Amino acid sequence: MRLMNVRTKKLHTFYNENIPPYAILSHTWLEDTEEVTFAQIQTPEACQHMLGYQKIEFLCRQAAEDGYEWAWIDTCCIDKTSSAELSEAINSMFAWYREAKVCYAYLADVEVERDGTGSMASGEVSGWLESRWWTRSWTLQEFLAPGNVTFYDRSWTMIGSKIGKALEIEAETGIDVKTIVDSSLMFNCSVAQRMSWAAKRHATRTEDIAYALLGIFEINMPLLYGEGSRAFLRLQQAILQSVNDQSLFAWGF
Repeated sequence: MRLMNVRTKKLHTFYNENIPPYAILSHTWLEDTEEVTFAQIQTPEACQHMLGYQKIEFLCRQAAEDGYEWAWIDTCCIDKTSSAELSEAINSMFAWYREAKVCYAYLADVEVERDGTGSMASGEVSGWLESRWWTRSWTLQEFLAPGNVTFYDRSWTMIGSKIGKALEIEAETGIDVKTIVDSSLMFNCSVAQRMSWAAKRHATRTEDIAYALLGIFEINMPLLYGEGSRAFLRLQQAILQSVNDQSLFAWGF
């Protein structure tokens, strides 16, 4: 696993039991040209003008404030020019989010009302559950896997935690409070129930609708970008081989 040092923004690779405590970011992507890639972060000073760099700055600053030396963000901690590395990363993604000490969920299209100190003006935030973040395929596992998720608005004002907001989230998403609080319980849910959580979510690439569900169903399978909707059929077949639950065939994407 490749992590970023929050002070230097240099990347380091760690293996298995040597992986240190880290913070992780969940976000929706900007245009590709505005996100900082693995190659570009090798010279951080050269990409400070990019919009995506602001997310890296926040991640590192907040992680440092919370006492973490290391952080992870998908835009630049994965070398996406390597198909082998990308495949390994996507199959490991759920575990990486699960093992993170804290996940910062950045809702770029939400702006909370703030008081004179810059803090949230009240305990209620309208519209935050309507964020685009809740409609994306990848953010489902990024929400479910970590035990500690904190939401932030576009100005990096904290909205609240997934545990503190669990009742609101349940009403909007249909994911029950117990599973929100203890994500290990999702594996006791039926295939149909887990599929229902993803039913209204979307991805830029058709294949990612299936690939984003690998961890939720404890499946590991090779990635074949270009296969289109066949990726979901392969996922169904893999699920059927691991569990005896015919309800999965009620779902198609």
